Amino acid sequence: MNEHVFGAATLLDTNDPMGLRGDAPLLDAWIRDITAERTPFQIPGHKGRTDLTGPIVDGDIPVLPGNHPNRISPSLILEAEAIAAKTWGADLCRFGVNGSTGSNHAAVMAVAGPKDKVIVTRTLHKSMLVGMVYAGVEPIWVRPEINPATGLPEYLPSSRLRETLEAHPDAKAVLIGEPSYVGTMSNIPRLSQVAHEFGIPLVVDAAWAAHFGFHPDLPLNPISEGADIVVTSAHKTLPSYSQASFVLAKSGYVDLARLNKAFDSTQTTSMSGRILASIDAARALISRHGPELIGPVIEATKEGRAELRKHGIGVIDGLYIDPLKLVILLAQTGADGNAVENELLAMNIDLEMANRDVIIPMITLADTPQRIHSLVRTIIRLVEKFKSEPRPISVSPAFSIEPVVVQSPRDAFFAEYEVVAAKEAVGRVSAELICPYPPGVPVFSPGELITQAGFDALMQARDIGVRIAFVADPTLETFKVLKN
Repeated sequence: MNEHVFGAATLLDTNDPMGLRGDAPLLDAWIRDITAERTPFQIPGHKGRTDLTGPIVDGDIPVLPGNHPNRISPSLILEAEAIAAKTWGADLCRFGVNGSTGSNHAAVMAVAGPKDKVIVTRTLHKSMLVGMVYAGVEPIWVRPEINPATGLPEYLPSSRLRETLEAHPDAKAVLIGEPSYVGTMSNIPRLSQVAHEFGIPLVVDAAWAAHFGFHPDLPLNPISEGADIVVTSAHKTLPSYSQASFVLAKSGYVDLARLNKAFDSTQTTSMSGRILASIDAARALISRHGPELIGPVIEATKEGRAELRKHGIGVIDGLYIDPLKLVILLAQTGADGNAVENELLAMNIDLEMANRDVIIPMITLADTPQRIHSLVRTIIRLVEKFKSEPRPISVSPAFSIEPVVVQSPRDAFFAEYEVVAAKEAVGRVSAELICPYPPGVPVFSPGELITQAGFDALMQARDIGVRIAFVADPTLETFKVLKN
């Protein structure tokens, strides 16, 4: 084969093992494109050659301008998005390649603008805060309930949302994160009802919920429960490429034209055809095979929780928990999750999250019952190895510190700042986002007062091995603060 001709002889219909091409126009176009021999004089610059930098670029194709019904192009993307909107019962779906981060930015800009108030749960991801900087909005923070037995967030009471809206009737939207990073969920129908009583949309960062609604034991997707905009990471719980995301919206409380404009502004103009095709493929897969793929994994995860409890290891469980979320609590065992993770890494087993008190292996429909059972047995063995005196339950500073807002996130983001030693930071206003990560929920956001309680909680989190993210100095020896 001519090495200057775009094509991969090994990439045939075996790229469609589940027979999805007929239901997924972007996947069909990608397979057709990648198996064709052609000579491109367009970007990307690698021209499909794998003899230059290796197979890292294999399968990378661009979105072509114009209307190409048999190639990945804007018209074919619109067709795939329309199928996805129908699948989830939405009026609009947009496929994104900048992850839920870019989609969250667009969601905020779609519902509010400079100086507008928005009601925001404090469990939201950093990306939603950056969206608030872009939009110039004023956040009114509300906190979920914290379970004292786990130290982790549970749900946002609809009564608390109503009280907040009564105190701020001029708010333009409600922004929540459901399910939380640890799989806990609020009552979306009740929250949407409250928001709609005040005539405003409910926006849900559902990054971890792409699988919801495709098995009877799973919750419904938030768009089916009354949410007006739902942002979801296709790559987190579905077999899509990294950075794959989609946004669902209904028109009742949302200006869809404005959402489209905001969404386009957050996406690259050189979108990856491979990422887009992977969203389409995952949508077709879960639509056709969701129950049969998810059912055994739900059952294996349930059995894993029971086995962990039998060995005295705590887990998060209950009716309002994502059945595929496996959150393992170690405080009562005395074992250190960082030590458990290090042992697992030595076996080439990667966890989604680990700190001293909590470890979370990410479970998806791509796992098998055998693999889940093997992991659970390994974790039980390692916890026994590192077992020690029980520790008291500690609440993450991300969920326990009450924010004191001095300036809007946007004003603080663009304000002049200085760097001070940690001992001088308390009482100053933060110029940066400071988050234990994961889950990426801020302890301090730009424009918020650095309180003693928050400072102490951050230092404690750092000292027990929690990574401090998004700050210039993750050691927390110095802080960026606004100039007085």
